Amino acid sequence: MKRMTREWIRKAEDDFRVAGIIAAASEPFHDQVCFHCQQSAEKYLKAMLEEFGQSVPKTHDLEDLLDRLLPHHASLDRQRRGLRVLTEFAVDPRYPLMHSTKRQAASALRWAGNVRDACRSLLGLRPPRRRRK
Repeated sequence: MKRMTREWIRKAEDDFRVAGIIAAASEPFHDQVCFHCQQSAEKYLKAMLEEFGQSVPKTHDLEDLLDRLLPHHASLDRQRRGLRVLTEFAVDPRYPLMHSTKRQAASALRWAGNVRDACRSLLGLRPPRRRRK
């Protein structure tokens, strides 16, 4: 695996873990959960592009990233619906009057987890170890 692929994965894992920590907290920071879920999925898709020697565009459009990956792994198309949902969280939650709900945060975590699992599997990576408390 390429060094830059590993770097993208490390960043993607950080975002996924932060989303989980925030979601488990007692205060409802749904916007931040949704944002970090989108970021995790984006970085996992960019890791895949890097590994396949494709250019990594500066975009938050997850369907665009997906379309670039489909020639390599058509099975990723199963993630399209979730990626469409997650793309909405790239920008909107960071602005006033745009608020994510608890339900949206739970959905974002689920979709980001699906993308994470699919990408890790295609890259031949085992599931990350659970951290001990």
